[in-house]
Amino acid sequence: MENVLRPLTVVGGAVVFTLVVGYLADVTLRRADARHHETPLWGLLRRCRLPLQVVLLTALLRGSYRQTKWSVIEDRETGIGQALSLVLIGASAWLVVRIAAAIVESSYARYASSTRDTARVRRVRTQVTLIMRIVTAVVGVVAVAAMLLTFPDFRTIGTSMLASAGIIGIVAGVAAQSTLGNLFAGFQIAFGDMVRIGDTVVVDGEWGVVEEVTLTFLAVRTWDERRITMPVSYFTSKPFENWSRGGAQMTGTVFFHLDHSAPVGLMREKLKDVLADCPAWDGRDWSLAVTDTTPSTIQVRAVVTAKDADDIWTVRCVVREQLIAWLCEKHPYALPRIATSPASLPPDGQWPERGTAIPRQPRPAEVHSNNADGYVLDGDGPAKDAPRTGRG
Repeated sequence: MENVLRPLTVVGGAVVFTLVVGYLADVTLRRADARHHETPLWGLLRRCRLPLQVVLLTALLRGSYRQTKWSVIEDRETGIGQALSLVLIGASAWLVVRIAAAIVESSYARYASSTRDTARVRRVRTQVTLIMRIVTAVVGVVAVAAMLLTFPDFRTIGTSMLASAGIIGIVAGVAAQSTLGNLFAGFQIAFGDMVRIGDTVVVDGEWGVVEEVTLTFLAVRTWDERRITMPVSYFTSKPFENWSRGGAQMTGTVFFHLDHSAPVGLMREKLKDVLADCPAWDGRDWSLAVTDTTPSTIQVRAVVTAKDADDIWTVRCVVREQLIAWLCEKHPYALPRIATSPASLPPDGQWPERGTAIPRQPRPAEVHSNNADGYVLDGDGPAKDAPRTGRG
């Protein structure tokens, strides 16, 4: 009977103790969150309940599993202890990452709620994201190293490898040169404030919004919902357009190619009415002027403003659509026209039949020769080899 009760007492006691501690911790954090609405830290720490319970349960079993005096466990004592140690290390790393994430996210939430500058908020968000990735990577590497050190064979191998660690580091650095370059470029982007999550950028002719920034790559979401994934080293080695740098407000242009008789003054008044009815226009500025002219058309440029890149696109489309429709309806003569004239007839007033050669009309300086070779001569001698009949 004792062989059954002892294992149940050890395992059951560990499970009950873990559940009680987890429940008490959750209740405490819930009350703290209710008292302190200004910070979300206590509510975020409640997500650590599961990894905390796993750590407690594994630690209790790791320290008391020998007390079960169960033959099945005694026969596999080393393997069970090894497995519990690995689980304990992994659960501890999980708990540390959850706690760090709660602290970082709470700090970012408090900063975002107290700061009205959206550019600074995006910058902090980018830095916080990269910091969390760094912390996760470091904790993961340390946890894996601690797991490997629990195996005696790995400890022996590790001692012998320390002597050649310098050479291995050099070889690894050369082999992973591009990866390390992207890694340091990620740090430069995060803390150099070059590009932030939420910025509107133009890369390789593609317009989009920065959606994700990691230590090695950056994801840009285009206007048609495509994702462009680019190495972060691109943004530190090549020029790119950042429309959100220095503020999200933007100025856009709309060009019209019209006839010289276009009513520019009336177009200016119509543009003012169109912008007054456009919710996307921020009311900061607008203008309309003739910026260029050609023998057949004039170029009219409308300048509009908006609070961000999405709205400036909307304003430009509305202005282009409504002004063209207004010109077509009220002033169709202002649209560009192509002047044409009828073709001139040949001197005899008739077109030659198909396949018939048109005789060449000599220039005044040309003199025709009746030599056997059929050259066409001008004042300077032979110009080119041409037959006496055919098109010149």
